[in-house]
Amino acid sequence: MSRFAARPAAVPTMLLDDDKVRVIRWDFAPGADTGWHRHGLDYVVVPMTDCSFLIEEDGGERRVEMAQGQVYRRDEGVEHNVVNGGSAPMSFIEVEMKR
Repeated sequence: MSRFAARPAAVPTMLLDDDKVRVIRWDFAPGADTGWHRHGLDYVVVPMTDCSFLIEEDGGERRVEMAQGQVYRRDEGVEHNVVNGGSAPMSFIEVEMKR
């Protein structure tokens, strides 16, 4: 749940969920967030638009700008809230790798 009740929720759309991967498209209005969550799997993020991430973590927050098509990977265990910190809608594809 967001620490800021006034934020709209990001919209997840399940694209694929099989025995090897889970693929979710996330769409964010400006200011929307995912809510606090912990990743139980390693994952890759592929921005479908330019993204202005505001990442809220236990130790504070940080801003990350990513261009459309740029890719990053994180290990399981990450805990955070992802917020659209920009003024335009943004979306990305998240690929979770199952074991």
